Amino acid sequence: MYRYTAVDRLVVEERVAQYRDQTRRYLAGELDDDAFRPLRLQNGLYIQRYAPMLRIAVPYGILSSQQLRALAGIAERYDRGYGHFTTRQNIQYNWVKVEDVPDILGDLAEVGLHAIQTSGSCVRNVTTDAFAGLARDEIVDPRPYAELMRQWSTLHPEFAHLPRKFKVAFNGAKEDRAATGVHDLAFDVYRDEAGEVRLIVKVGGGQGRTPRIASIIKRDLHWSELLTYSEAVLRTYNRFGRRDHIFKSRIKILVESIGAEAFAREVDAEWEFLRNGPNTLSEAALARVIARFEEPTFNADAGAARAGGDIAFRRWKTRNVVAHRQAGYGAAIISLKREGVAPGDATAEEMIAIADLAERYSFGELRVTHTQNLVLPHVELRRLAELWRELSALNLARANIAFASDIICCPGGDFCSLANAKSIPLSAAIAARLAPIEDDLGPIAIKVSGCINACAHHHVGHIGVLGVEKGGEDWFQVLLGGRADEGGKLGVLIGKAVRAEEVPVVIDRLARHYLSVRAPRELFIDAVTRLGAETFKAALAGGELAPA
Repeated sequence: MYRYTAVDRLVVEERVAQYRDQTRRYLAGELDDDAFRPLRLQNGLYIQRYAPMLRIAVPYGILSSQQLRALAGIAERYDRGYGHFTTRQNIQYNWVKVEDVPDILGDLAEVGLHAIQTSGSCVRNVTTDAFAGLARDEIVDPRPYAELMRQWSTLHPEFAHLPRKFKVAFNGAKEDRAATGVHDLAFDVYRDEAGEVRLIVKVGGGQGRTPRIASIIKRDLHWSELLTYSEAVLRTYNRFGRRDHIFKSRIKILVESIGAEAFAREVDAEWEFLRNGPNTLSEAALARVIARFEEPTFNADAGAARAGGDIAFRRWKTRNVVAHRQAGYGAAIISLKREGVAPGDATAEEMIAIADLAERYSFGELRVTHTQNLVLPHVELRRLAELWRELSALNLARANIAFASDIICCPGGDFCSLANAKSIPLSAAIAARLAPIEDDLGPIAIKVSGCINACAHHHVGHIGVLGVEKGGEDWFQVLLGGRADEGGKLGVLIGKAVRAEEVPVVIDRLARHYLSVRAPRELFIDAVTRLGAETFKAALAGGELAPA
């Protein structure tokens, strides 16, 4: 994992000092709410439904055990004893106090963490594949390029006040596990026939009120021009992006309004002034960043996983362990989707226990996935059963990764002031309804958002659920057929909104229809793609639902 330099640490420490003084002035009445708002937002502080919420950056999803312990300590001292891992590979605290935030940021700085640019109209936390650097299907490790982007974009004066928030993602594998298609700017990293690292550049993806899949505007970009071309994209967005209408200010609206080809021409015109300039990356610059990544010293005699074992262990190993490029190792996914617990939540005690496990089993390293789970990335296969037993004792060994109960869910109306409906209890109800057929159903991505802002990525769920408020009641729309992988596609509505208690019934009916029509070994999303959403819509006809 990446080790901060002295410069990184100085930037974070100075930012903490600046924000401490800004908070002091606000609490003393020297700054009003309007003046303080952009300052707190660029330090990750929101005012939510019941209390302030603080969002902490986890750059491209990598944590050390020391950092996870620090996050646990913050949960204990400043919150209500837990944190919430998000689809941006961040962690949020939902019950902090405004006056405590400078102290929290100070604690974070001590372990190389921060909340810089986790909100506001700026370049947000850069994300990538949670299995970067270890996946067997990886073409190029995207982490150094994500780190270069993080360094360049952090506190960049020209892009601190963009028309709207701006999200960047990298993918370096055959399978897109970073949901690049729904990002403002995204890169597929690959090697050309000569072995040179190249980039495919995509812009204009996003969700929310106007969901769009990103368009490719550049192919075969040499890696050395990553930053110059990114600057050209951001300059173009800053120049032409709308600032007069909050719902029309994202780059996806600009790309759609003028067309991807026209947008690409504008970017190329800007790039002519930037390419081969000071921000062109050198081999030495890339090597410096790569050298800051501490790679584990793998045990050459790790051996294979032991045969046999408890049936529950075998199920967990099949569903929760990902193949590793290093022989004798696997990546173990810790499900944060437990019965009676909000998806993505972890208590301080659980974080401390997981940090302990990371040190004993995974070289002290962890990953946060955009599906709201945690990963121990480097576990010896022969120690998996031992790890599973320890996770079982902690109620963290649920074998459900990518299955129906592994639901992505936003905080919804239980916390968020923007939410139209409560997503957490609905997610639990859906999981309970599908439990009898979960094994037969197989891999399926269900995503539940409490409002149109789509923090749970419902637009690209195999089944997506969107909260809409009607007459003070929670109602929901159901979407079908979305996907966030390399086949990126937006889901389509299958009918009018229904009451919360009817949503599990609708999804159960869709699931059972799939079971009745699937081809041998055919996944849910592949059956929807083959048969079309209309076929599944028809399967809902004749039911006893009460649509609006």
